[in-house]
Amino acid sequence: MDISFLIVTRNRPKALRVTLDKLADIIDLASQEVWVHIDGCEKTSPLINEYKWVQWSKSEKSQSASPARNILYKKASGTIFIGLDDDAHPISPNFIEEVLVRFRENKHLGILAFQEVRGIYSADVDALAVKRSGKAYVTNDFVGCGFAVSKKAYNATNGFPLWMDIYGEESAVAIEVLDAGYEIIYDYNLIVNHRVDVEKRKSMGRNYFRFEHQLKNVISFYLVYYPKPALKIAKTLFHNFRKYAIKDTTYFMSFMKVCGRTCIDFRKILKYRSPVNQQTISHKDKLAPLKY
Repeated sequence: MDISFLIVTRNRPKALRVTLDKLADIIDLASQEVWVHIDGCEKTSPLINEYKWVQWSKSEKSQSASPARNILYKKASGTIFIGLDDDAHPISPNFIEEVLVRFRENKHLGILAFQEVRGIYSADVDALAVKRSGKAYVTNDFVGCGFAVSKKAYNATNGFPLWMDIYGEESAVAIEVLDAGYEIIYDYNLIVNHRVDVEKRKSMGRNYFRFEHQLKNVISFYLVYYPKPALKIAKTLFHNFRKYAIKDTTYFMSFMKVCGRTCIDFRKILKYRSPVNQQTISHKDKLAPLKY
């Protein structure tokens, strides 16, 4: 197989159906495959019989996003893995061919980060009309809703972390890919439409769930990968306390919950500790950040 499209889904059968219908229009099953992992939800199961050309995987109990991806990616047979959210699909012309060309032309390429166009559009051409233009550049991260990673680079890592749940797992894979000597490139010309209601998200205001999980995962990230994590953790806690916790009671409670949870899970997190080279961290810090 040349390419494996890999999707983790939970309780969004309608969105998943749209994504699968879009993929059906562009893939060649002779050299490409689609794998979907159902993460502990029964309402998605009826799609298994509806989309028989899809390879299905299933957890009876929810594993959360990162552990579920870890399970799924082990099943793929393609030389290139394309990760998509269940509500995201490719929209740029000749998408698959262009991905293959990028990896053929650059033997050091580990991850291709795609441009994400957010919003719900009546047609793909409308989504393409709002895309940004620019020159591809080397970066230090990627977004999980749309990216490609070579199987060789992914297998040089520990895969998506089992010690994270959601929000931040991409950074763990990214730093391990960099530590293995590969590049991460953001390409404006490879585009996915992430079908989220932007206005609805804005109206929801503060996202306490995301804050809590991101803060815990950032602390864990430093504990696992940094040779000397104490200063980075202290700066992270200070920044989040000053920017969020001190101004909002719910944020404060989430902040304290993360501190307590981290103390309780400290030994468990240290079991996964595998510091990267300091040169990798220095290199990562010099790279251009990802443009969302």
